[in-house]
Amino acid sequence: MPTIETTLAARLHARAGAERWALPVESFARALERSAAKCPAGADQGRYLEGLHLEDLALAAACEQGLDAAWEHFVREYRPALYRAAQAIVRSDGARELADSLYAELFGVRDRGETRLSLFRYFHGRSTLATWLRSVLAQRHVDRVRASRRFDPLPEEDEPGTLAAPASPRDPVERPCAELVRAALATAIAGLAPRDRLRVGWYYAQQMTLAEIGRGLKEHEATVSRHLNRTRKALRAGIEQALAAAGLSTAAMDECFASTMADPGMMDLDDMLRPDDGRKNPALNRSSLEGPS
Repeated sequence: MPTIETTLAARLHARAGAERWALPVESFARALERSAAKCPAGADQGRYLEGLHLEDLALAAACEQGLDAAWEHFVREYRPALYRAAQAIVRSDGARELADSLYAELFGVRDRGETRLSLFRYFHGRSTLATWLRSVLAQRHVDRVRASRRFDPLPEEDEPGTLAAPASPRDPVERPCAELVRAALATAIAGLAPRDRLRVGWYYAQQMTLAEIGRGLKEHEATVSRHLNRTRKALRAGIEQALAAAGLSTAAMDECFASTMADPGMMDLDDMLRPDDGRKNPALNRSSLEGPS
């Protein structure tokens, strides 16, 4: 694992505001080292670390250590977003159970005196913490579905399900799936109408509720939900079209989506929604909606 210089770790620790969680510099340095191990070959390590979501990484590292202040903040700020993400994934009564089941893994458990291992140790700060949590939730849901299918009865010999599936061609694209999906998503987002981009940014990047978005755009919650659903379908279609143009089969696309959900890499909606000059779009500032409801 790469070693981070003490001065660099201390500077990034201060920039991340990690002192508010009483997180020692040494603990934050270990989180940085785990992330640096994911740095692409030949890339500048210092620049890579500077580009991480340092505040999110500090919060995750503090939660991994079990620090009370960090956990209180995480539960208060991220639990509603986790429930919304689970509802979008499952769309059934099992959504809350899916979200709640993640907390035990995030906190970690002690088994027969073994060291507590938290799922937070696998967050490397390359995406936002909210994006990472959604990808973990999606992967847990996929794991549950796959596990349940193991107990499905096998089809009879004369049923279509027993026919051998044609072998899928190898993925001709050498770049990682996350990079392909990120590029396709960025292109699809760039092609959205301004109000559609605004809804996507407020809902996914700013974690706003349908009611808050409705107040900001003077739309009913149902209208916001309908437009978001339409936009999601358009984005999915745009991504699939781009992956097909890259030579991926339907089966390869499914694998690509699954692997990207498990590790979104440097994918970040905030960056994709920024204007070309790189400044944060003031229209995505949640404070613009503050006031009487």
